[in-house]
Amino acid sequence: MKGKKKSMEFQTEYTVMNGLKKGDIYTKLSAVILGMGNFARKEIGKGILFLLSEIAFIAIMIGFGIPSLVMLPSLGTKETGEVFNEATQVYEYVQGDNSMLILLYGIVTFFLIGFFVVIWRANIKSAYKAQLKKERGQAIPTFRQEMSTYFDSQLHKTLLFFPVMGILIFTIMPLIFMISMAFTNYDRDHQPPGKLFDWIGLSNFGMVLDFTSDLGKTFWPVLGWTLVWAVFATFLNYIFGMVLALVINRKETKFKSFWRFGFVVSIAVPSFVTLLIMNQMLQPNGAINVLLRELGFLADGASLPFLTDVTWARVTVIVINLWVGIPYTMLTMTGILQNIPTDLYEAAKIDGANSMKIFWQITIPYMLFVTAPSLITTFVGNVNNFNVIYLLTGGAPSTMEYYKMTAGKTDLLVTWLYKLTIDNKDYSFGAVIGILVFVITATSSLLVYRRTAAYKNEEGFQ
Repeated sequence: MKGKKKSMEFQTEYTVMNGLKKGDIYTKLSAVILGMGNFARKEIGKGILFLLSEIAFIAIMIGFGIPSLVMLPSLGTKETGEVFNEATQVYEYVQGDNSMLILLYGIVTFFLIGFFVVIWRANIKSAYKAQLKKERGQAIPTFRQEMSTYFDSQLHKTLLFFPVMGILIFTIMPLIFMISMAFTNYDRDHQPPGKLFDWIGLSNFGMVLDFTSDLGKTFWPVLGWTLVWAVFATFLNYIFGMVLALVINRKETKFKSFWRFGFVVSIAVPSFVTLLIMNQMLQPNGAINVLLRELGFLADGASLPFLTDVTWARVTVIVINLWVGIPYTMLTMTGILQNIPTDLYEAAKIDGANSMKIFWQITIPYMLFVTAPSLITTFVGNVNNFNVIYLLTGGAPSTMEYYKMTAGKTDLLVTWLYKLTIDNKDYSFGAVIGILVFVITATSSLLVYRRTAAYKNEEGFQ
């Protein structure tokens, strides 16, 4: 125990500040020439790696890092186009700057600088650690011994390295690139390499949030419908799935497995196939309207406006979503119901509680306690539920009230964002909407979760 405590004390000494303040000349030189402290203590392998890292970083910065940082504030000044050459008396095609690549390279450069700072800090700490070991007469591990620790005591670092790098490269970096676009005028009129785009600050946010602008007149109604859809899609699925699970799970219900199978079998068909089929069936001349005509419920040539009337279309997507989502909810609720302690029910019956009181006082609180975090994530998922809307209605019915007719009456913010970027190439506005969706969902999720019993009382029902 004493030796372990001493080892921990030594570990706290191996810091960058201690290395720069208390290190010898070789350790301090490592701040300029990476690996110098390791070379001085015969750690040749580590020294070479640190030195090669510095050389590679300098070469990259000279090659495109510094030029990208220099051009980042302006995002380019020279447009691609034809220039008249007076010497040859002909027009020549001249390659100009590419704002998108400048922005991308600038962001990549910042990440490279951050990565080099991590290596630089490790270099100082390694040099100072080797210095202290030598001063105390301790053995300095060889490069092979040092590397072997990454498959033993430091295995967690080895296992986490590639996942962390993957998150940085494929998630965080593209996310920052997208966020940066929200502060530019990158749209269909500023398409690189033919045209340049520039920084415009918070102007895009002002246009989207302005109630009087064309974008604002689209954003706020679409946001309102998105929240209405998310509430209905989440809680109707939850309630009906719970009721269905309760009915099937009753002792009086026979053939429980059959009923569960009957509802769950719909999951066997991929949801996108179900949505595409329902889209065809609900058309004015689709199977449902034709069947209603044949049965005499509709006059010849008449049809129910499932996808053409605003109210009908919105109700339709909510109902079809129930068909897709209830089986999943039923399965989840069945598992929870089967794990509610029977002692609670028996004690309630002994105290004279009827079925309704048991349901409201035991079943509902228990299920909400267990499913509250899942309910929050389901709500966020429905705010960003692209498949149901895009595959079932495509956002229809369309309207001229919205910005450049890019959104329809059943479009959610996420489907409108898709149309803005893919169809209309308004990338900057799409980035703004993406940021606003994140702010709304993240804020509401955190606020609601902190008020749930699952957060306040983790030991409840145990």
